[in-house]
Amino acid sequence: MADADAQKFSRLTLTAMVVGSMIGAGIFSLPARFGAATGPFGAIVAWIIAGGGMLMLAFVFQSLAVRKPEIDAGIFAYAKEGFGHYLGFAAAFGFWIGTCLGNTTYFVLIKSTLGAFFPVFGDGNTPQAVIVSSIVLWSFHFMILRGIKEAAFINKVVTVAKILPIFVFIAFMIFAFDYDLFASSFWGGGDYSGAQVFDQVRSTMLVTVFVFIGIEGASVYSRYAKRREDVGWATVMGFVGVLCLLVLVTLLPYGVLERPELAELRQPSMAGTLQAVVGDWGLKFVSVGLIVSVLGAFLAWSLLAAEVLYSAAKYGLVPKVFAHENKHQVPSAALWITNILVQLFLIVSIFSQYAFDLSLEMTSALTLIPYTLVAGYALKLVLTRETYGPGSKGWGTDMTWALIATVYTIFMLLSGGLKHLVLACILLAPGTILFVLSRREQQQRLFGAWELALFGVFVAGAAAAVYGLATGMIII
Repeated sequence: MADADAQKFSRLTLTAMVVGSMIGAGIFSLPARFGAATGPFGAIVAWIIAGGGMLMLAFVFQSLAVRKPEIDAGIFAYAKEGFGHYLGFAAAFGFWIGTCLGNTTYFVLIKSTLGAFFPVFGDGNTPQAVIVSSIVLWSFHFMILRGIKEAAFINKVVTVAKILPIFVFIAFMIFAFDYDLFASSFWGGGDYSGAQVFDQVRSTMLVTVFVFIGIEGASVYSRYAKRREDVGWATVMGFVGVLCLLVLVTLLPYGVLERPELAELRQPSMAGTLQAVVGDWGLKFVSVGLIVSVLGAFLAWSLLAAEVLYSAAKYGLVPKVFAHENKHQVPSAALWITNILVQLFLIVSIFSQYAFDLSLEMTSALTLIPYTLVAGYALKLVLTRETYGPGSKGWGTDMTWALIATVYTIFMLLSGGLKHLVLACILLAPGTILFVLSRREQQQRLFGAWELALFGVFVAGAAAAVYGLATGMIII
């Protein structure tokens, strides 16, 4: 019992898991990503849409944590409970694969950052960059194998350390802010106008999803929470704090550099922006901060990825071998397969011209699948009034949250473009073999009629993606 209590997470630790998961590579790339897509007005609209939608999703996680306390694996378990085993598997596998791709972006961005000082690393996808990334990957792997609690403590410390350079960046941006410069690019600058805002905003959608990924961090670790209500509190408070940072990091650079200058900055563009204000030491300062931040985020996401695969095995969605824990109560089998896959993605990144952008967008698209299913499950609960008594005061509020979150996640999936959904099928279709093996272990029927149809969609999508890649219609 003492060992079990020692593994429980406090409210502060759960909040650090949310913040640590959300603040990683994405926030350091925002100035150039938004600068290439839109001006301040479009950025404001994008964050209103994304912030509002994701806040509703945060409320959904908070509500589900209270209304379904017996579901202690978070994101994919809700999909299974609401829509059956195969969609539960798709949610778990999609989230897991997306996490592995996200971890790949961390290494690509670290090496791209170092590439500004050591050209051998290029844009983060050279053979030398992959070799160094691999050494770091497996060093973290063996550290995590020593224990979840120890890794979570390190994550809490790193979370504090990596927020510091972001605050310094914001302070200098406020000091150097030029309102006239900001106003000149408000509608996009140059030939852009307010009429084109929708197209500008649409091009930022997957970026906003990427920087919000991690909002489910406390939910995934709900089985470790000392108190169930801490899960919802940590999710909402962590989200609100990170949203404020994201908005400031996006908007303030428009008052420091012209939009075309922001768009042309190499990643991490936050470093180049600060360099324009304070000189070369700004580039170095943010670069160091980014490396600390990304390594911390990688640690948090390695824990999350292994936990999701472990929990999926516990729920009978993937083979039970992935439910194996070592003597330190770490899901070691899940951790091994996770980092092996990250290693493979790192090798593939050598052959991708736009490794960072592609990984970022694919991570967003894959993670939106379970997000949509979670929101849909919350909507199903309020529509069927499951867990709601007659005249329940929380019903109307929960209906609003669930409906907006569902519409938002579907909109984001469609806004991301067909390309990413088709590419996702290349992973989801063959990944179904894990589901098949699990069902055979349990001697259960493989698919229902509509589940078989969904599998057929995945196979057709995978075939279309392969054809598109072979003919050059899809470029990675």
